[in-house]
Amino acid sequence: MSRKLLAEFLGTYFLVFAGTGAIVINGVSGGKVGHVGIGLTFGLVVLALIYTLGDVSGAHINPAVTLGFWAARLFPRAHVLPYILTQCLGACLASLSLHLLFPLDETHLGATLPFGAEATSFLLEVFLTWFLMFVVLQVACGKEPDKRIFVGVAVGAVIALEAIFAGPICGASMNPARSLGPALVSGHLQSLWIYLLAPPLGALLGVGCWLALQEPAARSEE
Repeated sequence: MSRKLLAEFLGTYFLVFAGTGAIVINGVSGGKVGHVGIGLTFGLVVLALIYTLGDVSGAHINPAVTLGFWAARLFPRAHVLPYILTQCLGACLASLSLHLLFPLDETHLGATLPFGAEATSFLLEVFLTWFLMFVVLQVACGKEPDKRIFVGVAVGAVIALEAIFAGPICGASMNPARSLGPALVSGHLQSLWIYLLAPPLGALLGVGCWLALQEPAARSEE
């Protein structure tokens, strides 16, 4: 268990440091990373982490994904809270590291803040995490071994896709820990509730879609 928690801590730290770091560096460099570059950074770091840590902890690096696996009966209940706390700790320390490296007032340390109506961002976050969790389960838990080999590519691509097209409106967090770290360290807590509630709800919807596609025999075995 200690190895798994260390893997989740390191994975979430690297995810937040690289992903929100791209946002911060884009601000301090005058836009040299670019919106597409930020989206690709999030997707690529997740791709790398899945192949690096997947065999240790499953590379959840996301409390919503952990809850989703538990809801799908693929993850023990006793491990849910330790995973989530470790993920949040990794995210907070990553944001603190960026705070020490760069001025705090550049981009709110990459905090996810809605552009426009909060309800729109909430619904977008639900949809984005719904799709993400659905893809994670379909690819990672598929019966064909050849399909599971590409789980990192599939999940990384989905994250990059969603960050690129939805990021300008809702921030495309899909991850409560990713939003919690920058919000706490920068002090921008006003819309944090969106990113703490919407991703878990979306993950549960993704689990429901995945379960609906399983063969009856497979569902009864679970």
